[in-house]
Amino acid sequence: MRTTRNPAAVRNRAALGSALAATLVLSGCGAEVESDAEASGKVTVKRCGEPVQYTVPERAVAYEGGSADKLFALGLTEHVHGYVMPPANPPVSESPWASEYAKVKMLSDDLLNKEVVVEAKSDFVVAGWNSGFKDERGITPEILDKLGIQSFMHTESCFNYPKYPEQMTPFEALYTDLERLGKIFRVEKKATEVVDGLKKRVEAVEATAPSGDPVPVFLYDSGTDQPFTAGNQVPPNDIIRKAGGRNVFDGLDERWTQVNWESVAEAEPEVVVILDYGDLPAEKKIDFLKKSPHTRELPAVRKDNFFILDYNEGISGPRNIDGLEKFATYLRELEG
Repeated sequence: MRTTRNPAAVRNRAALGSALAATLVLSGCGAEVESDAEASGKVTVKRCGEPVQYTVPERAVAYEGGSADKLFALGLTEHVHGYVMPPANPPVSESPWASEYAKVKMLSDDLLNKEVVVEAKSDFVVAGWNSGFKDERGITPEILDKLGIQSFMHTESCFNYPKYPEQMTPFEALYTDLERLGKIFRVEKKATEVVDGLKKRVEAVEATAPSGDPVPVFLYDSGTDQPFTAGNQVPPNDIIRKAGGRNVFDGLDERWTQVNWESVAEAEPEVVVILDYGDLPAEKKIDFLKKSPHTRELPAVRKDNFFILDYNEGISGPRNIDGLEKFATYLRELEG
């Protein structure tokens, strides 16, 4: 996804339901927060590569679905004041934690900014680098530190954080975030339970992945002159890999990045994953790929092998595992 743009209103989407069991495993709805340490005082937790001291937040603000989902999955609704949800995000009513979203305030339907955080009297902000925190918009962890407002960044986004970079695979980054947030909020036991549940689901998928050479997969985010796609530092790379496929751009040590159509054609993808968000429905993206001279002869396009990945399954958050399970099912059915 192009984090610098401000997409228009929510689009029509192809709905893909999560399995009930998956929702039950992940759901922190109504969970009672149990402290595993004294709620008073401070703990030191890494924010990307930087050790930071935290007190227990009471008025957290989450930017985008992935941030809010992580907090809700840990049963932290009572500590969440509200959320900022830009137009790219699908409606929160479609979240496994819809009932938890309903208990907190929607603070803005625009990009994250310092003013909305200050006005909310927030003591903690969760977002990613570039996708939420950004020098150009005047809201960074450093700026919030000076205002006495704590902050936490998705570890997946720390790859290109200029001050204290940190790099790990996207799923490991997801587990790390849940563990670090568990420590900040003193709910380490709950965090361990949630992470263990996610890991078991991933292991179950890997155990049933198709045998043989991995299917080459191209993720199409956006772009007509040049396509935006996923490098190896964002969740879709792990979703594709662990389901038994191969991201044709897994050699790019990047997050969301621009490539050219010639390299897509040379890769001969057998499947195209469409990242579905913003004001351009997935169906229109598919229609473009079928008509464009750059892509209409791709094996995946000729065979009509398209998989629609929901926005919140593609950005860092617990719903990554929902996306993994759905894509794994798709690959198994494709093979059959």
